[in-house]
Amino acid sequence: MADTVPVRCPACRRDHLFASPVYPCACGAPLAPPLLRAARPEPISHRTWTDDWVMVRCLHCGRQDHWPQPELGCPCGAVLRIPVRPVSAPTPPEAPPSPTRPARIPLPRTATVPRPSFRPVTIRTERDAVTAAALYLTWLGFRDVVRTEIRRPSGIDLRGPGLIAQVDPSTRAATLRDVECLWLNGLTTSAASVFFSLAGYADDARSRADDLGIPLFVMDLTGRPQPVNGPADELISTGA
Repeated sequence: MADTVPVRCPACRRDHLFASPVYPCACGAPLAPPLLRAARPEPISHRTWTDDWVMVRCLHCGRQDHWPQPELGCPCGAVLRIPVRPVSAPTPPEAPPSPTRPARIPLPRTATVPRPSFRPVTIRTERDAVTAAALYLTWLGFRDVVRTEIRRPSGIDLRGPGLIAQVDPSTRAATLRDVECLWLNGLTTSAASVFFSLAGYADDARSRADDLGIPLFVMDLTGRPQPVNGPADELISTGA
């Protein structure tokens, strides 16, 4: 259950009752960052990666990972950062861990309903990379895939019903943060997340994507995406 704490805005002195947001852990258990009741909220004047994420431990499986820092938006316009109890601080006794889940086993690359061969688009420009990814998603079975006007540091968004995809046409490997941000965007919209990169992925980004079930694809200049993890193999096998 999420923590609930009283919060007083230091700007307008208005009182609020704040509940910690709940997210699913990689093990499937609901996880809410534990709030630090004795600490005062901190107004946010600028953002950094360090301040926007906190380390939280799942009481169900014991996993420690980064989660979004809880924030409260006051009607006066102030945005307050709600302090979280550090992982190293004493915590209530943990529940017994659930039985270990079996490792994901990639399914054979044979779709239930045969699909025609994918026709790649040669990649010469950034636009070509986005077009190739959109065509591939359509080939997988996603409908009405379109490019959005959203341009993120990690690439370009593609959207469709129940889908959010990221296309990184840069020459740098996609990072752990890139993968986690895509997952959070998919989580908030209840959409499947898929990542395409021209330069591949950092090792920790691939490991995190496996934990979160995010398909990762890498594209070469021929425009034919190749799966690089189990969830991508499974998506090819089953289709959208």
